[in-house]
Formats: sequence, C-alpha cells, structure tokens
Amino acid sequence: MAAWPGLEAAGTEAPSLPAAGLGGRYQIGRVGTYPFQDRPPLVSVTPQGLFCPPGNFHIDPWRPVERALITHAHGDHARGGSQRYLAARAGQGLLHKRLGANTELATLEYGERLTVGETTVSFHPAGHVLGSAQIRIEHRGEVWIVSGDYKRTPDPTCTPFEVVRCDTFITEATFGLPIYRWDDPRLVAEDILRWWDGNREAGRASVLFCYALGKAQRILGELSRLTDRPVLVHGAVNGLVACYREAGVKMVPTQLVSETEKGASFTGALVLAPPSAGGSTWMRRFGDYATAFASGWMRVRGNRRRRGFDRGFVLSDHADWPELLRTVKDTQAARVLATHGFSDQLARYLREQGLDAAPLATPFEGEAED
Repeated sequence: MAAWPGLEAAGTEAPSLPAAGLGGRYQIGRVGTYPFQDRPPLVSVTPQGLFCPPGNFHIDPWRPVERALITHAHGDHARGGSQRYLAARAGQGLLHKRLGANTELATLEYGERLTVGETTVSFHPAGHVLGSAQIRIEHRGEVWIVSGDYKRTPDPTCTPFEVVRCDTFITEATFGLPIYRWDDPRLVAEDILRWWDGNREAGRASVLFCYALGKAQRILGELSRLTDRPVLVHGAVNGLVACYREAGVKMVPTQLVSETEKGASFTGALVLAPPSAGGSTWMRRFGDYATAFASGWMRVRGNRRRRGFDRGFVLSDHADWPELLRTVKDTQAARVLATHGFSDQLARYLREQGLDAAPLATPFEGEAED
C-alpha cells in the first residue's frame, strides 16, 4: 500500500453530515434489493461536495476541504483551496497547472491501492481527458465507483476507459438522452481536415472553437494521423498542450497566435480557440475567416444556428447514450446514481428497465465552455 503524507495523523473521524442527498440510505427503485441496504451510504452529498465518511475524504469538492480525491483537471472537478489532494499520476501535470505548482498533491498509478481511513481507494482510467480517473472505494466488502466524467470512444490522447465492477455506480449523464450518439471520431477528424482545406482554397482562415482542456488536444492528436501541418492556438490552449506533450502525447505542431509575426496573413490557417474568444477583439486579426465549434452539443443542429457558427463538428469527451447504458450494464452495479446533465431522464429510464437508480444533485457542469 502507498502512503498519503499526513493521513495517519489526521485521524478518520468524520464531520457531522446533513441528510444524504437522496433520503439518507438511498432507498430507491427496487427497495430492499441492494445487498448493503442496511448501511449508511458510502458517499453522501454535503455542502462541501461528495463525502466518504469511513474514509474522511471528499471527491471533487466544490468548496475547500482537508482531503480531496480528484477525478480530473477540469475546473468543475478540480478546485483550489483544499489542504491535500490525491489523484491519478497521469494527471499530475494538468492538476499542478490548474491548482498551482505548490499544491500538496499526492498521486497513484492507475490501479494502485491505498488505505484511506477505513477504506481502500484506487484510481482507474475514465477515458475522458489526460489523467482522468474513476475512483473506486471499498469498505467492508462494499464497492462504489465515482466515475467523474468518462467516455468509451477511442481517444489518442488518454488512457482508455476501464470497466470496474461495483455495487453502486455514480455515473455522469451529460448527454443522457437517446438523441446523443457519436460518430467515429476518426471520421470527424477527416471532416475537420476537409473543412480546413476548403477554407484554404477559398482564401479564408478556419477558426475552430473547442474546450481548452481535452477537446483541443484531442483534435490535435486526431489530426496528427492525417497531416503534419502546424496549427495555431489561443493562449488558453497553449499551456495545456504543453502538458500533453510532456506526457508523450503525439499531436500536430502548434504555434501561439500571439507569436506570429506582426502583419502576417492568417489565410489558410487553422486556429484552435476557446469559445470565450468568439466575438472578442482577438478575432479581428484573422481577416476573412470561417468558424466552427467541436462539441457533443452540435448533435442538435439548432445549437449551431443559434450560436452563429458556420459549421458544427460532433465530437465529445463524454459518453453518449449507448455508452452510458453499456457502462451501467458492464459494471454490474446493483444501484446507479446519475449526476449532472440529464440525470433525471437517465435515472428514470434505468428505473423503467428495472434497475435501482436515482439522480444525484451536484454542481458538476459536464461539457462546459471554458
């Protein structure tokens, strides 16, 4: 077993808790069928975030706490201010970038086990972004998985999702509706390249908006199969690209937009930028340009039209509807709790299929815009 500095001295006494978010013992769906129904929930919702009383730690807390286990580096899951952090080693660079270089951060390799209080915890690949992890918590024979954000489709920039059997599975539901079904991301990358080529021939720049952490690097990684042409990036994307390169992820060459020569033409260039850059003065330098947005939300055509993009590419770092259902089945969980996104709808569908399921309210945003 690995050690987490300071853990032993901190003790394992849990703070007082409000009632669990789903009625104390999560007696939901087929009441009485859960094998550990007589126990308090292993993970509860508190004002600070998800809390594990027998381990005396929080998971992706939304307020500062003493000990925080982190699933991945997106801002709605990795917030600063806590005393100690524990995460998967593959995400160490990104978390230091997010939380600060002096943050007290301990890491574990995927699958490595650690005793925390009365529990045993481990991190397992979630396939969401570099270093993303599901957190497995075991206590007195009961196993919970807190999945964070995850996907099952191939991604050259992160370790593939690992199925972990459990008794209770906390799943995201960002795209928890049947309309959300993803195409092969390799085909999407080919479509992006054709769009870029078409704009080059027309004498335009191509500005592709995408989330700065995860999506941008995934696009750069997918394009590396198809071309070695350099891509220009916004400053918000650049530092995170460096973290991926340091981790050995292959991507096409990149250059900061701000480092291009003064007066240089952007005609024919592909530019990756966060959605927040759209409509800002930063865009003026590109002259004649076409815009696109890469996101799972582009599955609904009206979203592209309402936001004024010329193109929409359906590319998500979250599980689609079939992947959500497949994952629930694969875990063999006796109980499923759905959080963020369409959690009510997913939980209702699972109950209609005879499963013990319910929504779990959290501030997690899923596919957000920063």
